[in-house]
Amino acid sequence: MGRAAEAGQASGCQGRGRLVTMHNLSILRRPVVTEKSTLLQEKGKYVFEVDDRANKIQVRRAVEDAFDVKVTGVNIMRVRGKSKRFGPRESVRRSWKKAIVTLAQGETITIFEGV
Repeated sequence: MGRAAEAGQASGCQGRGRLVTMHNLSILRRPVVTEKSTLLQEKGKYVFEVDDRANKIQVRRAVEDAFDVKVTGVNIMRVRGKSKRFGPRESVRRSWKKAIVTLAQGETITIFEGV
């Protein structure tokens, strides 16, 4: 592990035969706010859209750095883009990567402040 990764600034991942270095805070794109993700929050699980090149270790470090919490588990999945029709034209929404992060007992993340 390099000095940058130990300092929590950037971490590298093996992605399709090449080493990709990303800053920890650029890994998390946005929280996913759906009815299902809101129900998961009651169980201590939070859902985020993450960078397509990120792996579980990088997502864990990014969440721990950004929210100052202890992460016990990370599940990652790829969400395939849906095909949609707009009149006679058919297009495809983009594919993206989703991470479900499980926090330690008693830890919480405040996604909505003042709502």
